[in-house]
Amino acid sequence: MTLFSDAACPYCHRVRMVLAEKKMTVDIVDVDANALPEEVLDANPYAAVPTLLDRDLRLYESRIIMEYLDERFPHPPLMPIDPVGRANTRIYCYRVDRDWSVLMDRIIKGSKAEAKQARKQLRDSLITTSPVFGAHSFFMSEEFSLVDCCIAPLLWRLPLLGIELPATAGAAKDYAKRLFDWPAFQESLTQVERDMVASK
Repeated sequence: MTLFSDAACPYCHRVRMVLAEKKMTVDIVDVDANALPEEVLDANPYAAVPTLLDRDLRLYESRIIMEYLDERFPHPPLMPIDPVGRANTRIYCYRVDRDWSVLMDRIIKGSKAEAKQARKQLRDSLITTSPVFGAHSFFMSEEFSLVDCCIAPLLWRLPLLGIELPATAGAAKDYAKRLFDWPAFQESLTQVERDMVASK
């Protein structure tokens, strides 16, 4: 099994968290998302990372890869066993991407004006959501899940995005600390990602 991953990509980071939590031995190939090797271009019609190769299987899109890994390697489980719980987990992951990740991408890739507006929207949304982060040990759950794998890379990058949460968002900050201290998160970090925060 081979994962093509960009060391700075938050979506690759998600998948690396799942691999770390599952304690899987996988060949992780560091690539530049802007200059992908032929192997990725052949496997992924969207020419993007993360891209996972598992024998004859070619997978792309972080959430699809994460679910595949969770189903193929079920211990420890990162999704509930019941259909309702699994559906809710998928909805939460979808909302993270729809409500937050799209803003993160806009801050990184958009114009100065777009980044400024997206930065305010993301900060305000995290502040508003802060009480939800404090309701459970993890996001809407007492168990570490795929949702946390989606959220953690974004929260780690807040300093890089120019976002500082106020004291009123204490629950969100406490949740972030719990995630950052989680062994799988620490193991998943690349040196590039460690430097993102160290340089701020």
